[in-house]
Amino acid sequence: MPPDLPGASRRAGSAQAPDTASQEDQFRRAQSRIADSGLRVTRQRIAVLSAIEHGEHLDADTVTSRVRRAIGSVSQQAVYDVLAALTRAGLLRRIEPAGQPTRFEIRVADNHHHLVCRGCGEIADIDCAVGEAPCLEPSTAAAEHQFAIDEAEVTWWGVCANCQTFSNPVHPATKELS
Repeated sequence: MPPDLPGASRRAGSAQAPDTASQEDQFRRAQSRIADSGLRVTRQRIAVLSAIEHGEHLDADTVTSRVRRAIGSVSQQAVYDVLAALTRAGLLRRIEPAGQPTRFEIRVADNHHHLVCRGCGEIADIDCAVGEAPCLEPSTAAAEHQFAIDEAEVTWWGVCANCQTFSNPVHPATKELS
């Protein structure tokens, strides 16, 4: 493991806090996934991939904050570049909910969709009912365009339980719920 990642330098035999151990495991998994993808392993790539935990949908600003906490100084542009490289390599998935910043997630090995809260912007993964891509069939008119369809992206919009409870005024739909 690169020596400038958290937890990488310890004295032999020293006790290790559980958080440090799990962070080290996370870095090792990220390092292995990056190497297996054929990308060069760098501390920035390890830190970015490690910053996005399973089930999270993070924007680039949040990823940058986490990476800076993990490895220190890094430019926003470097994080954008790493996010793009990891996405092209199939290690991250980029999702773009309308009216919100682009988000990135680590769940890439299956066909799933998203549920987005109109109030707070929370995003939840929804398993596909069909299971394999594409899970929807376009009308027969789509054949006229001669596309080889490989994916159908479905986004459901609604209001999460928290926004329903607190009647979040961010979106008009939440006002009608109170």
